[in-house]
Amino acid sequence: MFRIHIDIPLQLSEEEAVAVTKQVIELLDKTKLLPVGVEQINYRLGNDEDRQNSNYLVKNEKGHVTNKKSNIYWL
Repeated sequence: MFRIHIDIPLQLSEEEAVAVTKQVIELLDKTKLLPVGVEQINYRLGNDEDRQNSNYLVKNEKGHVTNKKSNIYWL
């Protein structure tokens, strides 16, 4: 199985990067311009200064980020 990994550098604040990421994901979700057979996309917003696979799109009440990817499902 192959996977597409797309790396988009964002020279923005964390808040702006979250907003841009949500716009990109919303565009993918609305247009569904992916090939037939693609049922799921996993994604996360990372930070180059964070050596872990953190997802800055998901934070808990204390402001800590998770390492779980976010998902879009098309079934």
